[in-house]
Amino acid sequence: MTIRLLSYNIRHGGAGREDRLAAAVAGCSPDIVVFQEATRPAVIEALAERTSMPHCGAMPKLSLGFMSRIPIARHEWHRPRVSRHAFLELVVADPACRVFGVHLSAVHAAWTERRRAFELRALLRSIAADVERRDGFHVLTGDFNTLAPGDVFDPRKLPGRLRALVWLSGGQIRWRTIQIVLDAGYTDAYRTLHPTDAGWTFPTWSPHVRLDYVFVPSAHRARVQACQVVASDSAREASDHFPLLSVIDVP
Repeated sequence: MTIRLLSYNIRHGGAGREDRLAAAVAGCSPDIVVFQEATRPAVIEALAERTSMPHCGAMPKLSLGFMSRIPIARHEWHRPRVSRHAFLELVVADPACRVFGVHLSAVHAAWTERRRAFELRALLRSIAADVERRDGFHVLTGDFNTLAPGDVFDPRKLPGRLRALVWLSGGQIRWRTIQIVLDAGYTDAYRTLHPTDAGWTFPTWSPHVRLDYVFVPSAHRARVQACQVVASDSAREASDHFPLLSVIDVP
């Protein structure tokens, strides 16, 4: 079976932008949507109704939410110690697989990169410690708020206050978080399929960084048929992130 998986940061809960967000989602025809900044459950419920998705979930003050066209056997939020955001685990009923939604700490600075690395390692440890999670097919997706090895970052494009934070944290950021994922045996789906494309997802009005990712265990990289940034007009108007759509063969 093939699933269409959409990762989408909807910015500050999405209230007041439901029509634009629903149009952006509907244009992708996803089977599962993993949201970041989905802090208003009523917005997720409204989006699920408008896009004819019978399954959804979100929690106040928790960033990650979801909606799905296909049955979800179980969903849970897990919050590692000292992590700003909980991660979301979706157990898909049929086909059997897991989707882990991720939203790591924001702000480009050396100390926040260390926090992101800590949060990501906590997720990877929880997967490695559970046989069903580790050995079953699974996907990591979401807003990682960091750059991949080799991606170019121009701090001059940041707002003044954020440029100051980069300077205060040492002036140079060691982008380590994505390398941790790769070293743990995962493949960056977008970069594998688009080795020379920038893949910028943020901000929609002047894209210049790639913050949104899909990872699969490297042994399953061939299962990813497509992975694309959805830079549609509706997406450009709906949020500050473009959605990331993947088409994946599931065992």
